[in-house]
Amino acid sequence: MSFIPLDQLRSSGPGSSQAISHPLDRARPATSSAESGPEHVEPSTPLRLDPEQGRLVEGQPSAISSSSSSLAISHQPSAISRPRLPSWFKVEAKTGPDYLDLKQTMDRLKLHTICEEARCPNRWECWNARTATFLIFGDICTRRCHYCSVETGRPLAVDHGEPRRVAEAVQALGLRHAVITSVNRDELTDGGAAIFAETIRQTRQLSPACTIEVLIPDFEGNEAALAMVCAEQPEILNHNIETVRRLFPAIRSQGKYQRSIELLGKAKQLGMTTKSGLILGMGETIGEAREVMRDLRTVNCDIITIGQYLQPTREHLPVARFYDPSEFITLKEEGLTLGFTHVESGPLVRSSYHADQQIVPAS
Repeated sequence: MSFIPLDQLRSSGPGSSQAISHPLDRARPATSSAESGPEHVEPSTPLRLDPEQGRLVEGQPSAISSSSSSLAISHQPSAISRPRLPSWFKVEAKTGPDYLDLKQTMDRLKLHTICEEARCPNRWECWNARTATFLIFGDICTRRCHYCSVETGRPLAVDHGEPRRVAEAVQALGLRHAVITSVNRDELTDGGAAIFAETIRQTRQLSPACTIEVLIPDFEGNEAALAMVCAEQPEILNHNIETVRRLFPAIRSQGKYQRSIELLGKAKQLGMTTKSGLILGMGETIGEAREVMRDLRTVNCDIITIGQYLQPTREHLPVARFYDPSEFITLKEEGLTLGFTHVESGPLVRSSYHADQQIVPAS
């Protein structure tokens, strides 16, 4: 099986190695509310990050750099298509029997995965290894983060049968480790904590030997909601910081950097093994990335994932810079020196990448 650069892959019919959308495909067209119920929010103008103003502004995609120095984002008004990715962005596009079994199980039980909704470049590798990240509460988020391809809009009603179906999928697939995440549901008083807790309970009931990681939203700082999830004792409690303090207001305008740090600290106080993820290439400096790592360690965060940002569609934040693989290796070494028990760091790393391998060192 040959390795194919991500930006050369295209979708075709189901059941083939070309059947899967990938990070550089354009977003699916929004369906009307008459067809799907919720309203979908689609930006009409491309966005770019103004390094002087420190905020997102309308404009054409920006030029990018793969050098090791930190560069400001320069305006490129004539850009029509995104440039090719560096040579190290290659994946094995293969749909084997395990991949198809997982896909069919998800479809049969009417479940979503963040692997699909976030256009993860590791989907082929992970699904062929029978690992996936369940996305509960549907596929429509109440927040809009400028790097994320999950749709934003008015969410569907809470599906109280979903926790049981997730548990049935874990059992059917024979998973030894399950990762469960969600879209943001800020309209719910508990942010969705009760459904997270129920999903853990149902999964343990059907698959008691399966370890569980939950990747939770910030619950808008609701400590009771956090405690509800922690009471079910997942093996790993993950909340992704995603970006550096300076860029947080522009890129994650509905979140707060310090609130996310404090949530991880409170989870640690509640006895959790904690984890967070950082995305590079959205306009930060390497020094700011190191600051995030130090901030996470001040609240005794155990595990960190560090990966390269890839622009999902032309309407999303452009890539400011491609980091060299050697820089990810350096950050891994520095993270271990800081005291993280596990550092997963590389261009294609995403939050749940090799999640099953993180249980052992974190225990």
